[in-house]
Amino acid sequence: MSFSDLLLQQTINGLSLGAMYSLLALGFTLVYGILELINFAHFNVFMVGSFVGMWTLQLMGINGQAVVMTGLPLIGVMLVALLVTMLFSGVLGVVIERLSLRPLRNVKGPAAMITTIGVSYVLFNIILLMVGADSKNYPNPLPPVQWAIGDAVLRLREVLIWAIAVLLMLGLHFFVQRSKMGKAMRATAQDPEAARMMGVEVDRVIIIAFFLGSALAGAGGLIFGLYYNFTSFIIGFTAGLRAFTAAVLGGIGNVPGAMLGGVIIGLIEAMGGQFIATAWTDVIIFSILVLVLVFRPAGLLGRMAPNKS
Repeated sequence: MSFSDLLLQQTINGLSLGAMYSLLALGFTLVYGILELINFAHFNVFMVGSFVGMWTLQLMGINGQAVVMTGLPLIGVMLVALLVTMLFSGVLGVVIERLSLRPLRNVKGPAAMITTIGVSYVLFNIILLMVGADSKNYPNPLPPVQWAIGDAVLRLREVLIWAIAVLLMLGLHFFVQRSKMGKAMRATAQDPEAARMMGVEVDRVIIIAFFLGSALAGAGGLIFGLYYNFTSFIIGFTAGLRAFTAAVLGGIGNVPGAMLGGVIIGLIEAMGGQFIATAWTDVIIFSILVLVLVFRPAGLLGRMAPNKS
């Protein structure tokens, strides 16, 4: 394979990874933009979403890669799996906010952030006790369709992943920018007290932010399983850290920044693994995180703002 074909192949791989990281990074961004809270439970909402997608596909009679579907049956199965996964993950995010974080909303200091770490470990251990420590073969009904571009290969699963991610990200962008609730979310992010005085239901806005962010994490978990053909209780940690890095790189609290950061991190992971060494991928990614925090704390598309009193 020539260098140009190798570069094209890793670009395809990187964009697929970037789509997953972008969806996960958007959850960090939505919650931080409104509450200025890093929700570490988001890591394992992604992981739980991956398992929910797996169980949904299995309930529809799809196990491993033995069942291959095409046409309308494939579209129907994928839509059901996506909707169930996003709905379950979104409700899980709302439950986490309502039971664990709302009582701490007016408590100053790191109490809320530490609580999200505890919730993350609860989810982690629940799945570990339920399914065990071994990796699970992920149901995948996608046909092995692929297209050759020179010596590079573009598979149907990558096209599907890109389509799902782009539609969800565009949907979120238009929701935040054009809908009445999106305007309420932006107002709450700027000044929650002023928004409340103007009639915005801040509690409802926060619930919607947790629901949307967690639903996108669930979609990312389903994409992970379809892309790698496996899932495990441990996947939330690595993917979550990279998605958090993507959110910081793009400008945490900035929706387009989260999308851009996810794509950049995905491309770095693919290119670094190919042209340097897979073992050095994490070194490169987290070195970038450190450099961004030192030289541009607001991220690529973020902007510095005064701390709220």
